[in-house]
Amino acid sequence: MGENSDNWVGKAVPRLEDEALLSGNARFIDDLYPVPGIRHAAILRSPYPHAIIRKIDASAALEMPGVVGVVTGREIAEISDPLVSAVRAPIEYYPIAVEKVRHAGEPVAIIAAEDRYIAEDAMELVEVDYDPLPAVSDPLAALEETAPKLHEAVGGNLVHNRQFAYGNPERAFEVAAHTVKLNWRYPRQASTPIETYGAIAHFEQSPDRYTIWSNFQGPFILQPLMARALRTGGNQLRLLSAPHSGGSFGIKQGLYPYLVLLAAASRLLECPLKWIEDRLEHLAASSSASDRADEIEAAFDESGVLTGIRYNNLVNVGAYVRAPEPASVYRMHAASNGCYQVQNIAVENRLVTTNKSPIGLNRGYGGPQFYFGLERAMDTAARQLNMDPAEIRRRNFIPADAFPYEAPAGAIYDAGDYTKGLDLLLEMSGYSDLVAKRAEAKAAGRLFGIGFGAGIEPSGSNMAYVTLAQTPEERERAGGRSGGTAVANVNIDPSGGVNVQLDSTPAGQGHNTVAAQIVADALGMRPDQIRVNSALDTGAGGWSLASGNYANRFASIVVGAITKSADRIATKLRTVAADLLEVAVDDVELADGRARVVGVPDSGMSIGRVAAATHWHPTGLPDGLAPGLYETALLNPDVLDAPDGTDRVASAVTFGYICDLAAVEIDPHTGRVRVERYASVHDVGRILNPIVVEGQIRGGFAHGFGAAMFEELSYDPDGNFLSGTFADYLCPTSGDLPPLTFDHYRTDTPQNLLGSKGMGDGSSMLTPVVMANAVADALERDDIVLPLTLDRVWRLANERSDSR
Repeated sequence: MGENSDNWVGKAVPRLEDEALLSGNARFIDDLYPVPGIRHAAILRSPYPHAIIRKIDASAALEMPGVVGVVTGREIAEISDPLVSAVRAPIEYYPIAVEKVRHAGEPVAIIAAEDRYIAEDAMELVEVDYDPLPAVSDPLAALEETAPKLHEAVGGNLVHNRQFAYGNPERAFEVAAHTVKLNWRYPRQASTPIETYGAIAHFEQSPDRYTIWSNFQGPFILQPLMARALRTGGNQLRLLSAPHSGGSFGIKQGLYPYLVLLAAASRLLECPLKWIEDRLEHLAASSSASDRADEIEAAFDESGVLTGIRYNNLVNVGAYVRAPEPASVYRMHAASNGCYQVQNIAVENRLVTTNKSPIGLNRGYGGPQFYFGLERAMDTAARQLNMDPAEIRRRNFIPADAFPYEAPAGAIYDAGDYTKGLDLLLEMSGYSDLVAKRAEAKAAGRLFGIGFGAGIEPSGSNMAYVTLAQTPEERERAGGRSGGTAVANVNIDPSGGVNVQLDSTPAGQGHNTVAAQIVADALGMRPDQIRVNSALDTGAGGWSLASGNYANRFASIVVGAITKSADRIATKLRTVAADLLEVAVDDVELADGRARVVGVPDSGMSIGRVAAATHWHPTGLPDGLAPGLYETALLNPDVLDAPDGTDRVASAVTFGYICDLAAVEIDPHTGRVRVERYASVHDVGRILNPIVVEGQIRGGFAHGFGAAMFEELSYDPDGNFLSGTFADYLCPTSGDLPPLTFDHYRTDTPQNLLGSKGMGDGSSMLTPVVMANAVADALERDDIVLPLTLDRVWRLANERSDSR
């Protein structure tokens, strides 16, 4: 598809989704009542982080008028199997506690009633006899020999340990002129979408089948896992996504165990069930990023060139390893060199279970934790080597003429010019002025600092990278896995209406608008003439294991499938129109809603008339053309191959670029961090819609800034949850966010016909480390941990003063 000033792609077309949202006509999961006889569910959850369930007495609840039934874990276990993951530890994970609870908030019973009010009241009448056990919430403490064991069959709490080496990291450290070593704790955080989990499950007999409506975002590789747990065939488990979803940011992938739970309960109670999660449930027991105890060691030569990296990652997965985990641990693995040319890399990944809720995907999943180590090491090294932090990055960047670039661990970077992005950042932020201001402030005894961060944004995941959790031998025995297929359908109905079906299940990003722009360009129409449906229905086909909304796959892969199917429709339209107009196919163009002769704007006929001919007069079509206009494209990038025998894998299709700078001043009397300037540069390839891209950048920055400054899901040492409301888990409002200056430059990807790279996580991955680097620079100390709360920064600032 060519690019010119008349294309809709690239223009700031207002989002087509917004009219329904602003008028109140958008339909979310809680607006749906798709089948009669729906009963409402409430979930009884454990107040204990670790306990044996001795007895559950639901007799009083069952006597309450309006109560349909109560289902316990033992009943669920009788008709279902545990959910599995890529980690082959002997862990049984049911979506409800069977004989033992392992985290506060774990479901213990599900109560169904005529409405939610009755269900909630009845829930309070269910009596559970618990035998509390010692609990552990800290990942380092969980490794101790005396720590409480969560899963007896494992024999300990370490459930996964893999070590990797690329190049010769041992030699790199032996000959290094300088080394930097940092260890830190990364807090547990969540992205808190405005809409919580929701699902409606309906079990039908004769034939047996499950139908579930939800705001589940995918990846739909989890559908076969759900079917397996429900002991049914994949064609007997139909999943439908709601027409609209109020955000997700990765969190709603963690909904799938509840889909299994509600489906099994619907079978036991013989009625359809609806459950909408409340905010306390969501904060306590939905999904979140992991808290970690990580370490990095970086080797440099005399000139500041990064020659080796060692990562030691200790990941708190919570009570269970919940698929698609350990995705957040291995997402950045193939690109563990970041933006840099370093060839010698060692990685150790350890997963440990504790009495916290299971982790899952969270915006930029794995990226914030990865970059916190790598980019803290780069700023720390610059300070120790007396180098400018921008210069040390410039010296180590992959050069522009090296693309496509094959990273040591297997990622294939498609296109980039990282130095150009850094230069743009320095110019737009007024870096030289900020450096002068820092010198002036420090001379006056004030705490002023500048922090950098640079990173790549992998998009369009290879479904195989998670299998790095297994050894090459284990992968071979299990069978190959690769790819990241996208599916899109474009069709024109007998009335001339253009319809598009996507497999990307968006949660507010604007996929429908951009898809309409792409199809409008191909067919010579306006975007508002294109109807796009992005709600997925596995019963209707048109999906793959990779379907869903995660890893920025829309702009990296899905757009390619849309383009291919739209181009096929356009070719058929031009062929039919050429026959009707009695001209050569090459003489027909699609423009302004018409099929016309090139160079003769007033000629031809409407596209609707051409389309009608394929439906109403199929025998009159040119030889070789099938009736109708219905094209489905399944696109799988060739680059997404299986991991090789040396644990190298091309983990993503496109790699965008982000480079951020923060300048801050700290008030030592209050610990307040005032942001003087925050600037961000992005390379997302060809920008498909500036409005959508800006929304993603600003949203990603808000998430990253909140993670840096406020947010932590807190537990006490015994695993009791302490952050059950937004008073305890503090998210930033618009008034808390500093001004954001951002700009773009462009290196188009060759991986799709539009040149666009996936984007959306960006600053959510970098802002936490950039703010930490700025604070570290202001305080001239390396022991920085998040979040940068008033109390924590005040202590760091005043400990610094006392040590002088």
